[in-house]
Amino acid sequence: MFSKILIANRGEIACRVITTARKMGIKTVAVYSDADARAPFVAMADEAVHIGPSPAAESYLIADKIIAACKQTGAEAVHPGYGFLSERTSFAEALAKENIAFIGPPVGAIAAMGDKIESKKLAKEAGVNVVPGFVGEIEDTEHAVRISNEIGYPVMMKASAGGGGKGMRLAYTEADVREGFESVKREGLNSFGDDRVFIEKFILNPRHIEIQILGDQHGNILYLNERECSIQRRHQKVVEEAPSPFVTPAMRKAMGEQCVALSRAVGYYSAGTVELIVSGADPTGESFYFLEMNTRLQVEHPVTEAITGIDLVEQMIRVAAGEKLSLTQDDIGIDGWAIENRVYAEDPYRGFLPSTGRLVHYQPPLAGWSEDEAVAGKARRGVARGNGSVRVDDGVYEGGEVSRFYDPMIAKLITWAPTRDEAADLQIEALDRFRIKGLGHNVDFLSAIMQHPRFRSGELTTGFIAEEYPEGFHGAATSDEVKRLLAAVCAGNEFTLQNRARRISGQLDGDDGRIGVLRTTTEWLVKLGDERFQVTLGEGHAVVDGVMVEGMCTWQPGMVQAEATDGKGLHLGLIVERQGNQWKVTTRGAQHTALVIPQRLARHESLMLEKVPPDLSRLLICPMPGMLVKLHVAEGETVQPGQPLATVEAMKMENILRAEKEGVIAKINATEGESLAVDAVILELE
Repeated sequence: MFSKILIANRGEIACRVITTARKMGIKTVAVYSDADARAPFVAMADEAVHIGPSPAAESYLIADKIIAACKQTGAEAVHPGYGFLSERTSFAEALAKENIAFIGPPVGAIAAMGDKIESKKLAKEAGVNVVPGFVGEIEDTEHAVRISNEIGYPVMMKASAGGGGKGMRLAYTEADVREGFESVKREGLNSFGDDRVFIEKFILNPRHIEIQILGDQHGNILYLNERECSIQRRHQKVVEEAPSPFVTPAMRKAMGEQCVALSRAVGYYSAGTVELIVSGADPTGESFYFLEMNTRLQVEHPVTEAITGIDLVEQMIRVAAGEKLSLTQDDIGIDGWAIENRVYAEDPYRGFLPSTGRLVHYQPPLAGWSEDEAVAGKARRGVARGNGSVRVDDGVYEGGEVSRFYDPMIAKLITWAPTRDEAADLQIEALDRFRIKGLGHNVDFLSAIMQHPRFRSGELTTGFIAEEYPEGFHGAATSDEVKRLLAAVCAGNEFTLQNRARRISGQLDGDDGRIGVLRTTTEWLVKLGDERFQVTLGEGHAVVDGVMVEGMCTWQPGMVQAEATDGKGLHLGLIVERQGNQWKVTTRGAQHTALVIPQRLARHESLMLEKVPPDLSRLLICPMPGMLVKLHVAEGETVQPGQPLATVEAMKMENILRAEKEGVIAKINATEGESLAVDAVILELE
C-alpha cells in the first residue's frame, strides 16, 4: 500500500480524498493555487505545495507542476479527483514515466472512452445499445443541417471532447441547428481544445441513468447499481439519487451486464461510470442507450456509497496499489435510499446566474469548518438524524471566496433514509438549516424540487426543470400551515425587538436567547406578501387567525429555529433577517417579506409607503460577470421577442441574451471582447 499520495485537485473532492486516505493511514499532499492558499483542503493535508496563479490553466492543469510536487514530497501516487487532469491520457502517461502511480483507470481505457465518437463505436462493438446518430466528423453548419434532417428532430449537438454540460445544444428545428452549431464548436474548443461535434437523436421523455463500475487489475469488474441523475439544468446535474425509482431489478441487471461488457472490452479497472439515456416513454424499460463513460470518480458518488456501504475512494486506492477486490457481484446490495443535492453559487431568482464572491456567512446543516478542525483533519462525514443520516461534502469556509476561476459548487448535501420519501424529507429539513450569505445560492430551488409532487412521484425526465419552471423560479409553494407559523415567528420577533431594551417580564432576558414565553398578550397584524394575518401572542403559544400554534422559537443571530405542534407536527428551520422596517424570512424553498404592525396601529398601514422598482425593460443588462462574445444586433435595428441580442461567456459557457419585447435598438454601450460586470447595461431600446 502507498505511504503517501498527492491529490491533484481542490475543494470538496480534495477534502473527500484526504479523509479516506487518513482513515487508511496514508499521508497526503495537497497542491494549491493562489486563490486556494487558505482553503480547508490545504490545511487538512499533511503537506501542501503551491503550484501557481489562480487560473486553472496556469496551475491545476499543468501536469509538470503536479509531477514536480510529487518528486518534491515523495508522493508515490496521485488521485486526480474529477475534472482538471482526471481524464487526460497525457497526464497518466507522464506519471507512469516517472514511476508514479495513477489512482484511476489504465491509459488505454481513458483514451478509448474520452472521445465520444470513438467510444460509441466501441460500445456498439461490445454489444451495448447506442443512440441513433451520426458518428464521424462534421464539416460545417450545412453538413450539420443535412445530418440533422436525416436523423429527424429533435437532435442533440455535442462537442466530441465535452463534459460537465459544456458544448451541448438541443435542436428542434433546422433553424436551431444553424443558430447553435458554431456555439457548440466554440465551447468545445475553448473548454477542451477540440472543436469536433457529433449529432444524435434526442430521446423522448429521457431519463439520465448511470451505472457505477468498479474493477481491479486482476480482471474482476462489478457494477454497483445505478444512480438517477435526470434532474438537470443546461445538461448539468442538480439532483442525484440511488437507486432509481424507474429501474426494475431486470433493467438493473441488463444495464449492469452491458456496462461491465463495455468495461471489459477496454480493459477497465478502478472506479468509473457508464452513463445511459433511458426512454421514460417505454414502460418495458428496454429502451436504454449508451451515452458516454466517465473514466473517473463522479461528483455524485456519495449516493452509491450510502446504499452499498462501499467507500469508492478507498477502493480506487487499493486497486491502484494492485490489490484484488474483496467483493463479488453477489455482495452488492441496496440498503435504503440516498439523495444528493448540489448547492451552487447561483441565483435561481435571477435565471440561475453565476454568483461568485465572498461567503460572508457559511453554516451548513452540520458543524462548520474551523481552521483548527481543518488542521486536525476532522472532515464532516455525516450524522444520524431520526431514521436516516445527513452528510455534507464541502471545501469552503466562512470568510472564504467562491472564485470565478473554478466550478461554483459550495457543497454537496447527501441524505440517506430507509425510503425515498424519508430521504427527501431529510433534504428539506437540512436545506432549511443552511446559512449562506454574501452571494446567491440555489438552496431554495433545491428545497422546492424536493417538495414537488412530480419529484415525489418519481416521474422524472431531463426536461423536469424546463417543464416545471418554464417562467423561471419564484419560490416554492407555501402551505397555510407554514404561513401561520411564519406570521407567529415574525410577530414574536417584532415583539422581542421592540421590548428587548426594557426587558419586560417574560421577554428576551438577554441570556438564553429564547422568545415565545410571554406573560402578557400582544396583538399584531402581520402582512406576509399580499396576505394578512391576525396574531395574538400568549404564554408559550400564538393564535393566528383563530388557529393555535404552540411551540418554541430559538433566537440566534440571523437564524430562528422554529418548531410548532399545530396538530400536524410541523418542524421548520428559518433564516430571519431584519431589512428596514420589515422581516425577511426564508424557509421551505421560498422567501417571504413580512411587515408587522401593532393591531392598534393597523389602520395606519396604508401610510407605510413601499418602493416601486424601476422599469428596466428597456435595457439589456448583463446578468453575470463575463465577456461579451458577440453582438447580434446593431443600433437602429428592430428586434422581436426572443431574438438573440448578445452572447456573454461566463464560467466557460456561452449565454445567449434575448429580447423580452419588440423594440428598436437605440444605443449599444458595449463592444465584443469587452469584460462586463454584473448589471452592466449592454444596450438600450427606444
